[in-house]
Amino acid sequence: MPPPPPTAGATSHLPSLPPPPASYNSLIRTYARSSVPSLKLEALRLYQSLLLDHSAPPPDRYTFPFVLKSCAFFSFFSEGSQLHSHVVKLGLACDTYVANSLVHFYSSCGKLACARKVFDKISDKSRVSWNVIIDACVTNGDYQEALLLFREMQVQKFVPDIYTFQSVIGACTGIGSLSLGMWAHRLMLTSTDRELLLSDALVNNSLIDLYSKCGSIALARKVFDEMPVRDIASWNVMILGLAMHGLVDESIDYFTRMTSIEKLRPNAITFIAVLSACNHGGLVSEGKKYFDLMINHFKIEPRIEHYGCIIDILARAGFIEEALEIVSKMPCKPDAVIWRSLLDACCKKNAGLELSELLARQALEVKDDATSGVYVMLSRVYASANRWNDVALVRRLMSEDGVKKEPGFSSIELDDGTMHQFVAGDTCHPRSEEIYDNLQTIEKRLELEGYRPDSSQAPMVEGVAVVKGDSLRLHSERLAISFGLLSGAGPGRPIRILKNLRVCKDCHTMTKLVSQVYQVEIIVRDRIRFHHFKDGKCSCMDYW
Repeated sequence: MPPPPPTAGATSHLPSLPPPPASYNSLIRTYARSSVPSLKLEALRLYQSLLLDHSAPPPDRYTFPFVLKSCAFFSFFSEGSQLHSHVVKLGLACDTYVANSLVHFYSSCGKLACARKVFDKISDKSRVSWNVIIDACVTNGDYQEALLLFREMQVQKFVPDIYTFQSVIGACTGIGSLSLGMWAHRLMLTSTDRELLLSDALVNNSLIDLYSKCGSIALARKVFDEMPVRDIASWNVMILGLAMHGLVDESIDYFTRMTSIEKLRPNAITFIAVLSACNHGGLVSEGKKYFDLMINHFKIEPRIEHYGCIIDILARAGFIEEALEIVSKMPCKPDAVIWRSLLDACCKKNAGLELSELLARQALEVKDDATSGVYVMLSRVYASANRWNDVALVRRLMSEDGVKKEPGFSSIELDDGTMHQFVAGDTCHPRSEEIYDNLQTIEKRLELEGYRPDSSQAPMVEGVAVVKGDSLRLHSERLAISFGLLSGAGPGRPIRILKNLRVCKDCHTMTKLVSQVYQVEIIVRDRIRFHHFKDGKCSCMDYW
């Protein structure tokens, strides 16, 4: 096992002589539990010393969990994998305590398949074993598998505890299912001590986050109001939840209440939340005020997320030059998110082709998982200018660069709790023919109300052999809305949609009209925020 990278000053206060043989496990445990990274690193150094100390006993079931804990903290996959080999060599692979630590280690390194393989080989699984693998699935984004494992845990007669439910709530939040979240909440209330639950801020904060992200800010507020004690995270998640739902004034009121009445000191995350509220509401002067308050009054050093918020606030309001000035003065290098937000603002404010092309080049220099979004926005700039040859050129460049457009999908949750997912141009649903027929009926009815498609929003529907405005009708949220209406949505029965990308301008216009013509509330959670469509209006006030 190669030594971990040296850390300057990490061992200046540590004894230079090796510890007594019996002290290794105790010291490794102490260092691994430390909140100081350099001391966690020392746990790995001590393990190496243990291997070289022939007078010391070999590592045992009390050694590996803590060494693996340090590897998990640093995501040292290579070192942790070698520890796994040592575990097998010493005959400890079947030890539940050690195996649970291996599952956690692999999860922390993003190796869910390895974690699952270790879990499946545990012959004597404990409740902790189930908790660790369920949490591993949630941490790595496999929410469906987390819920399936939870069901299997129940079948195996293991009683879930507060840690189990913490992960289950996270899975429900990731899926975006309100009914599943409510089911998990009810089950938790019947399976655990109610007083213990009410006093657990971490679980209640997760519930606030769950209800906020699943479309029920009223239930999120109810959980918040019933908490006997709230920590800073409780306020942060509530402020952000209100902001996501377009309740900007209430979000800022909660910030004022937290700082002025509760006398809680805001942290960096608090200001991300309150700046997000200003962003969603287009509150430029307020955004500047809170940005200044954070720096000059609370002495909080801005992170790149704070700069991203204030730049987006300015750019979306049309103050693109002022936003660019902040970019030029930032102490940190702007990331792809900042360049994309500037490009997006240019697209919406028609700031000109030259500036849009410049920002697109800057954004493409900083590669990340959302690079395809830059090409999409640039293609829309060209489409708005009726430069369809350039739209085709953008697609060709994407192909040459090996960049694939992130596939958009929309999930709709029905009253019975079932989730149905659609992608653009989807024909896989068993009711596809009905869905498209109904979509045609919807569009004809909307045309009578004056709806006309905006072809600039259409050029990048992946893998669909249609052009310009024809492809708009294939956007995934339209298919979800059509299916929702077929499934009985109407007055008092809202349509709930989860979309992985931002709603395009044309679909936003179309959805407002559907809510008015069909007298149905449509709640859409896109990548950025919630849109509550009702009576022909949206909670975002057409500012998103």
